[in-house]
Amino acid sequence: MRVWDNLSPFPMLPSWVPGVAAGIASLHLIQKLLFPYFWSDLRYLLKVLMYGLRVEIYRLRGKIVTILDKFVKLAEKQPHKPFLIYDGKVHTYQDVDRRSNRVAQVFIHQGALKKGDTVALLMGNEPDFIHVWFGLAKLGCVVAFLNFNVRSRSLLHCLSSCEPKILIVGADLLGTLEEILPNLQKDIGVWIMTKDSIFPSVHTLLDKMEAASEDPVPVNRRSANNLKSSVLYIFTSGTTGLPKAAVISHMQILKGAAGLWAFGATAEDIIYITLPLYHSAASLLGIGGCIELGATCVLRKKFSASQFWNDCKKYNVTVIQYIGELCRYLCSQPVKDGEKNHKVRLAVGNGVRNDVWREFLDRFGAVKICEFYGATEGNICFMNHTGKIGSVGRTNFFYKLFFPFDLIKYDFQKDEPIRNKHGWCEKVKKGEAGLLISKVNAKNPFFGYAGNKRHTEKKLLSEVFKKGDLYFNTGDLMVQDHENFLYFWDRIGDTFRWKGENVATTEVSDVIVMLDFIQEANVYGVSVPDHEGKAGMASLILKQNRSLDLEQMYKQVVTYLPSYACPLFLRVQETMEMTGTFKQQKFRLVDEGFNPSTVTDPLYFLDNSKQAYVLLTKEVHERILSGQMKL
Repeated sequence: MRVWDNLSPFPMLPSWVPGVAAGIASLHLIQKLLFPYFWSDLRYLLKVLMYGLRVEIYRLRGKIVTILDKFVKLAEKQPHKPFLIYDGKVHTYQDVDRRSNRVAQVFIHQGALKKGDTVALLMGNEPDFIHVWFGLAKLGCVVAFLNFNVRSRSLLHCLSSCEPKILIVGADLLGTLEEILPNLQKDIGVWIMTKDSIFPSVHTLLDKMEAASEDPVPVNRRSANNLKSSVLYIFTSGTTGLPKAAVISHMQILKGAAGLWAFGATAEDIIYITLPLYHSAASLLGIGGCIELGATCVLRKKFSASQFWNDCKKYNVTVIQYIGELCRYLCSQPVKDGEKNHKVRLAVGNGVRNDVWREFLDRFGAVKICEFYGATEGNICFMNHTGKIGSVGRTNFFYKLFFPFDLIKYDFQKDEPIRNKHGWCEKVKKGEAGLLISKVNAKNPFFGYAGNKRHTEKKLLSEVFKKGDLYFNTGDLMVQDHENFLYFWDRIGDTFRWKGENVATTEVSDVIVMLDFIQEANVYGVSVPDHEGKAGMASLILKQNRSLDLEQMYKQVVTYLPSYACPLFLRVQETMEMTGTFKQQKFRLVDEGFNPSTVTDPLYFLDNSKQAYVLLTKEVHERILSGQMKL
């Protein structure tokens, strides 16, 4: 036997090796069974920490590096690489850098702006939006992005809240400017992106840009002393009233810009942006993310479902941005041959429904859906790095260590967090819906809103779990399951989401009650099958001996409200039901919806094809549910 042992070509393994191998296999099996997301969580957490560490090292060295600094560096490093493709025309990093210099030089020559001044920007998606934004940033100005859907009274409110020295308006928005000019504060200088002006005392910018120098602006004009200093105002409907100017710091831009990188995008990617640039998703995550990577972005004036995939193929797009509605619109398009014949590998965004998510993947191929959660002004963000359908992200012990948050019990009738007999808030159990709150501290600050300290204070909750603590109230209800995945459940308060935008019910009702035949208006959101978010509905009480003027109602809402905020349904009631705390009762109205078979009150529908409110009959109701009527 010993002879044969010596002749064996395989050396005998030590007796402990099989035991170790079995132990490793067992540990691997246990990890797969009990901690299936351990490695993906670890990779994601390390990425987050790496980025934060890099920013912190810069800070400790006394070197504050902003997203604009990174762009200027890229313009030197890769001047001829396409940064922006718009309408087939390529704008290189150097092109954008030099044209933004022209913008800055115009205002240096005019002497109208100094470092720290605010400039409001009312422009649609076009390269000059970015040129003007970067040019003003090079002067050290705070730029306020105005939502071009907002009109009249709401727009004037936005301007007064951010107190700009100058308003710059795109050539295609002169009609909006004409509406507000008579009531605009006289100390606001107005500039338009044209070569000629029909308005008195309104300056033209395009002609002056063409004549201006491309010389770089001195770095000290834009240099930041602190990453927490304000650099942008982005307007959000939030949970109440008119739009509020969320203060965006250099730190928030850097965090937003890291999103595409965190999801695995690289410098070789081509990013397709169809969302409006006034929105943080397009400007911070999209444009900022493109700069962070040193990549190329394809910008479109406006989203087009019919042209979407044609553009993706034409420009070799590899990363797309979406909101939930966008994915549904794409899935609603007629099926064509070769729909999977594209190079898109990542889709980054939020708000896509589970059924649309699945349909999108089945129809358009192996695109990784990167869902995330984050409010424009918030201090908390979740990213679904695992691809779990329906989830906005995952949490774990380590994530909560760096970004502390909780889900707390909420009283829907009183519209406030529930506090126990000791006055403290209580956390919900896993699987239960709770209000998402995130801790405010030095590492995760909340910068608030410009021009209104009260609005900032209203978004904060104090004395939550102990004396002296402070939390940001997101206004969103979330559910955390037993695997620690997080799911968006609903909005609280006087707001709902439609067409990817927050709609403040108080803003809509304020516009409606301006009509002389309306006594009271109760606005709320109702679910419509196969549509993301909730459609606007208004319950109306008419003044005594007055009738509903549907023509006036239509004119009022389309004149004073953004298209997504116009109520799609009207309900005329005799009396308005109130809660025990004398607030308008919405819950029963939301449950009853807009079905004429069950609601006995008169109902009306905003028929965009007829540009009028029409009687909501059973036939119209059926056509809405079947998808025959476009909402």
